[in-house]
Amino acid sequence: MTVLDRFGVPGTAAVVTGAGRGLGAATAVALAEAGSDVLISARTAEQLEGVAAQVRATGRRCETVVADLSDLDQVAGLAQAAYDAFGRLDIVVNNVGGTGPRGFLDTSPGYLERAFSFNVSTAHVLTKAAVPLLLETLEAEGGDRATAAEKSVVTISSTMGRSADRGFVAYGTAKAALAHWTKMAAQDLSPRIRVNGIYVGSIMTSALEMVAGDPNLMGQLEGKTPLGRVGEPADIAAGVLYLSSRAGQYLTGKLLEIDGGIQQPTLDLGFPDV
Repeated sequence: MTVLDRFGVPGTAAVVTGAGRGLGAATAVALAEAGSDVLISARTAEQLEGVAAQVRATGRRCETVVADLSDLDQVAGLAQAAYDAFGRLDIVVNNVGGTGPRGFLDTSPGYLERAFSFNVSTAHVLTKAAVPLLLETLEAEGGDRATAAEKSVVTISSTMGRSADRGFVAYGTAKAALAHWTKMAAQDLSPRIRVNGIYVGSIMTSALEMVAGDPNLMGQLEGKTPLGRVGEPADIAAGVLYLSSRAGQYLTGKLLEIDGGIQQPTLDLGFPDV
């Protein structure tokens, strides 16, 4: 196997949540291009079918599951759905998440709890449901180290989970918790399943529309980013592929910082002083 071969995931099967657009969609297509069949899930059937068409164009199989991914029972069911569709499960990408900015005094306990559930609990319940199926696939392949290297869980955190900014107490706290969950889960599931994550920087997706539509905010963001621009979904998809493949086989419990080098993404979103 060459070094380049290590970046492929041929013959594997993956689950990607929040895959109707943005990071999840780019990740699903990237995994398919590298050789994986993919189950994708989101709320909107039309979006999923568009992504599925791209996956199938690579020659790989794609299953779509329309689901409300704030419903933890629906999230948990995705692992078995993928195993039933493909006869195996190798890769889980916990991409679904997100919470809008909100001032501190406007952040109720319920809002904080919902942010935690949508960003952390979703990852936990899907991974917990997936672990027996990942191990079953591993055992069917003989359980050696080479195949174990491809049993991988990837979480999508945020730079806001390692830094601080006004208006993001719910989102940042949830993403920080997800990052630490990644490290803890990696300890519990090693050595047969690797768990890693990504601190995602400013990527041009629908979540950045508010900033992208304001030249002042966009200028602030680009000015604070050492590479001088926002990223593309493919930048994150490439990181997920690295962590999911044998190229990343000696990593577990780690979070890649794919963020253009930004250290402190402070923007003036207009939240008043307390």
